[in-house]
Amino acid sequence: MSRERWARRARAFIDPLLALALAGGYLAALLGTVRDLGYARDEGFYFHAARTYGEWFELLLSERAEALRGDTIDHYWQVNREHPSLMKSLFWASQHWLEGSLLDESGTSYRLPSMLLAALAVAVIFLWGRRVYGRTGGVVAALAFACIPRVFYHSHLACFDLPISAFWLFVAYAYQRSFETRSWRWGIACGLLYGLALETKHNAWFLPVAFVAHVLVWHVLDGRLLGAQARRTWYRLRVPSAVFFLLLLGPLVFYALWPWIWQDTWARLEEYAQFHLRHVYYNMEFLGQTYFEPPFPRTYAWLMTAATVPSITLWCAALGTVATAVRYFRSEGGWARLRAAPVAHQEGPLTAPPAAPSPGASNASLWLLCAGVAYGPWVFDTTPIFGGTKHWMTAYPFLALLAGGGFAWLAQQLRELLQSGRFARFAGPAQAALAASLVLAPALMTWHAHPWALSAYTPLVGGAPGAATIGLNRSFWGYTTGAVQEQVNELAPERARVFVHDTALDSFAMLQRDGRLRADLRPRRSVAGSQVALYHHEQHMSRVEHMIWVDYGTTRPAHVGTYDGVPVIWLYRRGP
Repeated sequence: MSRERWARRARAFIDPLLALALAGGYLAALLGTVRDLGYARDEGFYFHAARTYGEWFELLLSERAEALRGDTIDHYWQVNREHPSLMKSLFWASQHWLEGSLLDESGTSYRLPSMLLAALAVAVIFLWGRRVYGRTGGVVAALAFACIPRVFYHSHLACFDLPISAFWLFVAYAYQRSFETRSWRWGIACGLLYGLALETKHNAWFLPVAFVAHVLVWHVLDGRLLGAQARRTWYRLRVPSAVFFLLLLGPLVFYALWPWIWQDTWARLEEYAQFHLRHVYYNMEFLGQTYFEPPFPRTYAWLMTAATVPSITLWCAALGTVATAVRYFRSEGGWARLRAAPVAHQEGPLTAPPAAPSPGASNASLWLLCAGVAYGPWVFDTTPIFGGTKHWMTAYPFLALLAGGGFAWLAQQLRELLQSGRFARFAGPAQAALAASLVLAPALMTWHAHPWALSAYTPLVGGAPGAATIGLNRSFWGYTTGAVQEQVNELAPERARVFVHDTALDSFAMLQRDGRLRADLRPRRSVAGSQVALYHHEQHMSRVEHMIWVDYGTTRPAHVGTYDGVPVIWLYRRGP
């Protein structure tokens, strides 16, 4: 075999190996930091649901007929039925097969599926960015996503917010490949992946809107939906097979993987939809005011994005958007297409449709639409804002991809600047230095934020101290118990009753099961009768701290957990 052929084969492995390295590195970072992170309140609920579903799976393997009886299914699957079952089933499978073999901690074994999906999302962002912007642009895009502090936090959790963000990315990538190649295989993959997205979280309902909009926008850009010619060429619209398989296979996969809806299907689907369409309003502090009910501020999503996503990532995403649009309209005849489209079509044989715009513009327009649909609900002042940034985190993979485009434009300008003079040999190192400069600050910010990521804010609002000053939420979900677990073990008397405040009892129990909290401690939901009390600060919970003061006879905490000098969690002990 010739040297050139060996070289071509070697080059073919570079991108898969880079994708594997990025995914493996991110997974290693998650596993290396998971022990410092307490269990969020919702994780406790999902631990319980996963164990219950696991009992049904074990029954299915031993007594199949009994397991498939309607009343048996209802007994096991009614738990946490407001959410589909895919991730909770995976949590159980991971814990059942990996705890005690590959993983020592029970909680980590439940969390592993989310970590794997996060690592896979990083790899897919690289591969997609590589196709559009080149290898370095793909690396920058992947690291831009990985180094968003709240993405890093959610990537650890046995919850659904990172998994649905990953599935949005996977479905969109399969759709785009179907659009580009007209391949039925990519269309089928898109439909199957969309079924998994539906089975992960209700956010998946919105994704087809982005795809339909992309088809329409694309045919406006190529001139088939403008002017008189549109009447004669509408049947030539290029609708990728992914759209049909998404609508056909997605619901089938969704139904097949959720036993709860196997009977009384329509009634239970209606119950599921109504739960989320009429979701109970929780609280969230924003600019010094806690909102419990509508109207909610329309600026919430935008300001919180600016306050929590590294600014360099947002600036690069904006630059990538503008650069792609300018390149299309200046270099690819975009203005000519739009100017020519309204001209009346001449009588005679139907002319061939104009050539399609470049894949770069197609991808960028899809990314913008997917991000726009993710943010769309927050244009209404009735959309609940509870849970903070996790509700539009599905937009972040696409913002990261656009940020890769911003880097690619900057790298091109730098290359042209250096190649025109005697510094041409420094073009490669200069581009590498540029890439490093764009990801170094977000990486350091993310590392510094752990394990306080929901308390972390960008320098744009003054970091955590500035956010506390202007009244942005410091924390929620009661997860910061993990950050003071050593102090709890040290200060709590033997067999102490611990008031856990915002930490779920199942989450506290998991900390004990993992050996992170002493097994003799007894969690409770009331202050009265406790010897140790946790207080997770939120504006509306100040009354809870006052209850502790009155019951314990002191206003002085035994320990305060802080992030950058901002108090986040208080630990009180009764008596001297």
